[in-house]
Amino acid sequence: MDQIVKLQDVANEAGVSIATASRALAGKDRVSRETTEIVMTAAKKLGYSVDPIARAMREGITRTVGMIVPVIGNPFFAELVDAVEAELQLSGRELIIADSHGDVAQEARRLETLVGRRVDGILIVSQDHDRSIPAIRKAARSVPVVQVDRKVGRLSGDFVGVDNFIGMQLILDHMVHRGTKSVVLASSDNANSAGRSRRVAFEQITRELPLDVQEHIIGDFSIESGRRAGEELLRRKTLPDAVVAGSDLIAFGIMSTLIRSGVRIPDDLLVTGFDGTSLSGVFEPPLTTVTQPLAAIARDAAAFLTTRIADANEPTRDSRIAPTLVVRESA
Repeated sequence: MDQIVKLQDVANEAGVSIATASRALAGKDRVSRETTEIVMTAAKKLGYSVDPIARAMREGITRTVGMIVPVIGNPFFAELVDAVEAELQLSGRELIIADSHGDVAQEARRLETLVGRRVDGILIVSQDHDRSIPAIRKAARSVPVVQVDRKVGRLSGDFVGVDNFIGMQLILDHMVHRGTKSVVLASSDNANSAGRSRRVAFEQITRELPLDVQEHIIGDFSIESGRRAGEELLRRKTLPDAVVAGSDLIAFGIMSTLIRSGVRIPDDLLVTGFDGTSLSGVFEPPLTTVTQPLAAIARDAAAFLTTRIADANEPTRDSRIAPTLVVRESA
């Protein structure tokens, strides 16, 4: 019969004290990130596992975190979840994923379910800037909540997301450098903060640039919305020099529609995206896009939630992380 692996075995393997091994496995803040990784590696190598029920009863916590996203089928949210899960595992926490399917009522039910399961905290990418507020506020009375990627209005709380203004600045400066004279924004409406802030940033920045800004095409962050935007562009008398899409999915929909109609990208039209999903590098032509720093977003989200779990009275924090521009063949 195999011998049971004990905490002391893990400590010996990692070269630390049993107290340090215990704190590392419990995700305590007093242990450095490097030491935690060493202890986690040792535990995995030896096949050591903590009894979650016993630990929850002893510590009064479940070491689980809930995360709600609008559409898990969206590659950006899938990659964000992956980054968050990897970060949480460093502190010995498990992730429970819930999909609101783009519906505020389902989002509220998901929040109630996660609170009922006594998760230690919740990360949420909200569906609606205004209508998501009541359910998030209610959940936050029972469990720490950190908003990620999208921030609802009129509700204080921790938030982590990309700096959309910097992202738009990178795109538009690139367009001007490419000799663009006329441009169209194809993005999401004001239902969520990402769509709202990207549109506002686009409008503010283009006022200071030598660009003819044509009428926006507004929909949502989906391929189908991009297809509709492509059809709208074809109905207009002349194509602009460039289209700035508010997400990679919108850009994919635009390009597929225009290419089928004989438009050559980038020869006839430049197209850029926003998000930097893995698909952006394999689409044809490969998409020039703003890439969100998912690892950094996940790191701050996990850190903010850990702090909030430890002390509910900590000052709220707002982190806007700068993205990068990846230039490929579409623009």
